[in-house]
Amino acid sequence: MDDEFANHLKNGTWKLVPRPKDANIIGSKWAFKIKTDQDGNLKGFKARLCAKGFSQVPGVDYEETFAPVVSAVAFRLGLCTKRPRSRRPRRTPA
Repeated sequence: MDDEFANHLKNGTWKLVPRPKDANIIGSKWAFKIKTDQDGNLKGFKARLCAKGFSQVPGVDYEETFAPVVSAVAFRLGLCTKRPRSRRPRRTPA
């Protein structure tokens, strides 16, 4: 847990700010997971800080939500359309 917390501080993923007087403060909790390999041997530990978003009130704590998620099909299509025009697609021998 200390390593995960230190990584958050080092990467700048959060910073401490003064509490707004009219804001609902969202709590958080640590979720722990023991990672094992295929044989069941201990591989390591994972600690994740999770926000308790269920305590938010729509229209008060947030106006809209946005999650930048792309489907695999759209990602592949984007890769195909960004191919340089000078390159021709190769055919594989039959």
